[in-house]
Parts: sequence; structure tokens; C-alpha cells
Amino acid sequence: MKNCFTHISSESEFEEKTFQIFAYQFENNPVYRSFCDLLYIHPSDVKEIQDIPFLPIQFFKSHQILSSSSAITEIFTSSGTTGSSTSKHYVTDISLYEKSYLAGFKHFYGNIEDYVVLALLPNYLERKGSSLIYMVNDLIKRSKNADSGFYLNNLNELADKLISLDNQNKKVLLIGVSFALLDIVEIHQFSLKNTIVMETGGMKGRRKELIRTELHTILKQGFGVEKIHSEYGMTELLSQGYSKGHGIFQCPPWMKVFSRDTEDPLTIQNNNKTGGINVIDLANYNSCSFIATQDLGKIYDDNSFEIIGRFDNSDIRGCNLMVF
Repeated sequence: MKNCFTHISSESEFEEKTFQIFAYQFENNPVYRSFCDLLYIHPSDVKEIQDIPFLPIQFFKSHQILSSSSAITEIFTSSGTTGSSTSKHYVTDISLYEKSYLAGFKHFYGNIEDYVVLALLPNYLERKGSSLIYMVNDLIKRSKNADSGFYLNNLNELADKLISLDNQNKKVLLIGVSFALLDIVEIHQFSLKNTIVMETGGMKGRRKELIRTELHTILKQGFGVEKIHSEYGMTELLSQGYSKGHGIFQCPPWMKVFSRDTEDPLTIQNNNKTGGINVIDLANYNSCSFIATQDLGKIYDDNSFEIIGRFDNSDIRGCNLMVF
């Protein structure tokens, strides 16, 4: 069952797989089982996938979230701020992550071998345990292109590379953290015709936070592109959503997002309302596929979604439902 989530091609297949994984994780994930028990929710009671309990993401900071007894082969960690605790995603089967991001990239962008992949992710390279670095490093290798690679602080070299590749009509994916992309357009102006610029979000304390529209306006002008693409991922997920412009994200077929009421975290609300983002990620087979994130967003009728901001810690409700 666990290896076929990438073959999902319809809503009915997604729902069938979701119920199977919920039942499996209810039986095999002690933390998630305790959470469900405290809510008095059993798989036999759940008739709609919206009624499945979503585990508050903070539990990845305080507990081992595992649905497998197999050996842990990777531990992905969040960056965190100084003095704060970090999330840990214990991975027992790294092939599930690889299948997810490879199939997800192909779903949205086609064959990775068609691209030169340039990564401007300095803050991620400075620490271990980044799931983003794991993914991008593998995409660089799989591109099988000698021009693909990481860039740390060598912005002039990267600028020359971008201009040269664009002039050669090479298909380029430039993926970078927001503050580093701003750094390069402050010292270089581009007019790129064959390059996808993808931001992974976050200033990581390096710059003042900008709203998405302001950030994207600066980057579009700086790189000379019509749209800025975005990646929506996190340590606690093994799948990613992608935006091809305007901050509107789409999920691969094995991932789905919902909006929860900000005052009642157990209630899924209708589309087109701002609320807390809940995610079903079927690639999280060996951890937990049902996560209540700290993001605020809005779900649209075509299942696309927008991230508007984040909860303050004081606004998070639901964690006090379970005290060990």
C-alpha cells in the first residue's frame, strides 16, 4: 500500500488511500493514537476525510512522530530561531520522500533532465538535516548537467552563470531563499527569458519580512521575469506544493490542504475563508499524514491555495488537548 501514492489520479483514489493510511496510523502511531483517543475519534466513526483528526505540528518538536518500527535512516530538522526548539521528522524510508519530490516536480515542471538547476540556499547549506537541501541536491544530481550546482555567497559567479545560460537558451531553474534572491538583484539586474525563478520563502532573520506581493514585485523587476514561482514545503512534510505565479499553490494528487476555523481548530471551514492550514500528505506514511500547520491561508474552489501568514504562538490552539 505505502508505495503507490504517486499513482493516485482521482479524488476517489485519494479518499480511499487516505482512509487506509488513517486506519494504519491510528493503529501504529502511539502519539497520533493518543491524540485521536483524547478527541474520542476512532476510524469507524470517520465518514469524511475532513473529520480525520489533524495533529498539531508542534508535536514534531516534542515527540517522535512515527508509524513504523523500522530503523530511522534520516532525521530532518527545522532551522528554528536562536533558543527555540526545532521540529524533527524521523524518516524510516527515504525512498518515499524521493518518490514524492521527483513525481511532484515532474507533475508540475516535467523532466528534471531538461533543466539546469541552480540553488541559492546559503542558510540551509550552513546546517545539517535540511529536507530542502536533500531534495535540491538530488535534483541537481538527476539533472545530469555540469552547470547545475549550489551557490553560497558567490553571487557574482552565479550572476555570470545565469546570464550565460540564458543567452544559450538553456532551461534554468533558479531556486533560492528569499533574502538571497534579494541580495543578488541588488547587485545585478537581469533580463532572463529562459529561467524559472523559484523562492522557497523566508528571510530567516537576515532581512525585514516583506509581504508576498512586495517581494515578488522586487524579484520580477530584478530578474526581468513575468512571474515568480514558489515552493510550499516544510520539515514535517514529504511533499511540496508549487506556485507558478501570484502566490497561488497547487498540490500534487497525493497531497491536499484544508482550512480550519481559527477559533475552533477541530472544524474544517468552507473554501474562500482565511483559516489555519491543515495538510494531508500521503507520503508521510511512516510518520503522520494529517497535520495542522501554523500557517494561515485560504483554499479556493479549484483546490488551489494561498498562504497569507502565520499564527503567533499565542494564537495556537489545540496543543493543550494532549498532555503527557
